[in-house]
Amino acid sequence: MKQWTRSRYLPGLPLGGNGKRATASEEHIRLSRRAAREGMVLLKNEGGALPLAKGEKIALFGKGTVDYVKGGGGSGDVYVPYTVDLAEGFDRLTESGTVFPDTVEFYRSYVGEQYTKGCIPGMIREPALSEALLAKAAAFAQTAVISISRFSGEAWDRLADFDKTPEHKGIDPRPVAWSRELFERGDFYLSDAEQTMVSQVRARFPKVIVVLNTGGVTDTSWFCDDPGIQGALLAWQGGMEGGLAEAELLLGLAEPEGRLADTFAKRLEDYPGSGNYFESDDYVEYSEDIYVGYRFFETIPGAAEKVVYPFGYGLSYTDFELTGRRIDICGHKFTARVNVTNTGNRPGRQVVQVYCCPPQGKLGKPLRQLVGYRKTRMLQPGETQTVLVAFDQRDMASYDDVGAVTRSSWVLENGEYSFYIGEDVRRAEKADQVLRLSEDIVLDQLSERLSPRVAMKRLRSDGSYEELPAGDRPDLPANVLVPLSGAEIEGAEPYVREVPAGCRYRLKTEPQLEQVAEGEVSLKDFVSGLPDEDLAFLLGGQPNTGLANTYGYGNNERFGIPNVMTADGPAGVRFLPETGVKTTAFPCATLLACTWDEEIVELIGEAGGLEAKENNVFAWLTPGVCIHRNPLCGRNFEYYSEDPLLAGRQASAMVKGIQSNHVAATPKHFALNNKESNRKNSDSRVSERAIREIYIRQFEIIVKEAHPWSIMTSYNLINGVHSSESEDLLNGILRGEWGFDGMVTTDWWTFGEHYREALAGNDMKMGCGYPFRLLEALKKGAITREAMEKAAEHVLTLILRVDK
Repeated sequence: MKQWTRSRYLPGLPLGGNGKRATASEEHIRLSRRAAREGMVLLKNEGGALPLAKGEKIALFGKGTVDYVKGGGGSGDVYVPYTVDLAEGFDRLTESGTVFPDTVEFYRSYVGEQYTKGCIPGMIREPALSEALLAKAAAFAQTAVISISRFSGEAWDRLADFDKTPEHKGIDPRPVAWSRELFERGDFYLSDAEQTMVSQVRARFPKVIVVLNTGGVTDTSWFCDDPGIQGALLAWQGGMEGGLAEAELLLGLAEPEGRLADTFAKRLEDYPGSGNYFESDDYVEYSEDIYVGYRFFETIPGAAEKVVYPFGYGLSYTDFELTGRRIDICGHKFTARVNVTNTGNRPGRQVVQVYCCPPQGKLGKPLRQLVGYRKTRMLQPGETQTVLVAFDQRDMASYDDVGAVTRSSWVLENGEYSFYIGEDVRRAEKADQVLRLSEDIVLDQLSERLSPRVAMKRLRSDGSYEELPAGDRPDLPANVLVPLSGAEIEGAEPYVREVPAGCRYRLKTEPQLEQVAEGEVSLKDFVSGLPDEDLAFLLGGQPNTGLANTYGYGNNERFGIPNVMTADGPAGVRFLPETGVKTTAFPCATLLACTWDEEIVELIGEAGGLEAKENNVFAWLTPGVCIHRNPLCGRNFEYYSEDPLLAGRQASAMVKGIQSNHVAATPKHFALNNKESNRKNSDSRVSERAIREIYIRQFEIIVKEAHPWSIMTSYNLINGVHSSESEDLLNGILRGEWGFDGMVTTDWWTFGEHYREALAGNDMKMGCGYPFRLLEALKKGAITREAMEKAAEHVLTLILRVDK
């Protein structure tokens, strides 16, 4: 009962080496900086502008030089002992007299003043530069480094076209107001003040480098083809020492090895879905269907020319040659093989990416689909590594939701499947081997799930649209209770139960959960013996103990059930500042995806899980894995990629790392939480094919590869049904098709009805449950005791799993 002991007797003992604290330890902070370096993407390097030469004098411009954003806001924020911005990074790594001091002092004074007024990092107006300061800087250095920083967060979306964007329900008005004040066209583009600063610097310095400190996709067209800007580093949000990692890469003290996990287009409106993103507060129609990200840009006629930097792209300080491309086929298993040689004069790592080009057939398909990837080791100049990438026929399959081949099934249509192996989606070259199928193959025959309840249109591979009729789905059972209002739900606290008189004496006679852990009593028998009221209380969030602020699971002293605490993520274990406990801020999820390296992500998960455990938290609410459908989603920094295979594989590594400490990982938000505006009532209207191929595929990979102990449902509706109340999603797909055997929790204070959620397979209601409504529903026959017992078994299974 090691961890239960930690949860019952606070504080816990340190878990680091030599009896030291692991939380925010030097080891974990070094790991954070290493991951930051590995996921930052070198976008441009004309004429060998980078790395900067030793002793090369530089001038730093842009308030982002010191206005550093370590990560996004909301539940993804982390309270840290310090952060390192780019100016401090250069100061630590260069000799005195290398960096022009006056601009650094100017920005430190300006940004510090803004912070004292209550401004937050990334939400500060770019200040005007005086001609005198510019002239003095140009006299000092020939090289300028411009830093641009961006911030976004939970409960609000990034905005654009402000004159056309209405006010939205359920969205945080404060950052939206800041955004309207700071960015004339939305923060995807440079503000007028930033454009002026860039023009001033570009006019005075022969060599200009750009650093983007952002959690989401932004405009890169302004520097891509500009000969006056020779270098660009996409630094993302690199955690607490991200500024130091940026400086290490720019100075050549480390090798850039990140590759894009998203497509960067010229304009915001080039992304499918941007046109109707804010069309309605009540719903979003996913009319682009499966053509998301590179699947859209590499397939739809006329879309390719809109791309600035393609999916998978990234530069190194060295060169690589890929030779001997081939595909070995053995039944339904495939292995891509290629030799990667470092032909440059610096060490480096390359990412081998494998794409399938399937036949169009009756269903229509993307012209490229990622089926596997692997990163090389650090190759020295002249060194060669043979890289093998394994994948399965399921990675190439399409889902037939209309019966073009076989309805409700994963299929491989007849025809030729070719394969491309290379450095990104466009530089990948065709292998000689192909797979030719003479007939259609049905891989999995399933049942119709989550089909649309209203007719909609969806994009086809030729750029046309087809009409998709509403599915024939049964109506939800009527609500037998008077629905709670949003005001009654939002921020409600868990019930605090009084310990019954004489409880401590009954502890000796009542069945105890420890007996289940020791194999003396079966879990089913233990749960069947719980009184109705204890059962109902077990299915809702429990009061905070210790450092926690997101409540717990369990909490029944009478039956020996500990109160197991949770903590927010995903960029580090999150405690409130007033606790005084500061943790490690790791890079944002998008940066971790850009490492294309499962090993480093697993190490991050292991470190974060250890910090959670050390602080008596046993369920970490991470990773977030929703798809980057559109740059406007305010929480994209919490999510990994536009591609479900990349997101699923990287996040699986995170889950494995976390749970190696016997701390439960919690992949979220299941599913289609791709918009923050009115997120608790917005209906995601989408085809079953797109749901299965794009929006839940990463969850399927995580469930089957990493075996997470819990999953969190999303706020939104999916085709008219709240995800937390969706029988199709939870009991149908998650448990029935994928074999998930863990606990499902809601997101905090969903608008779903508790008993309907429990019936659908959503076991836990957070941040608080509604036990008396459950009991009333039980009395009225709207839920069965059997359904409540099944949910309780899943809750207790999680608690038993962390008891190691």
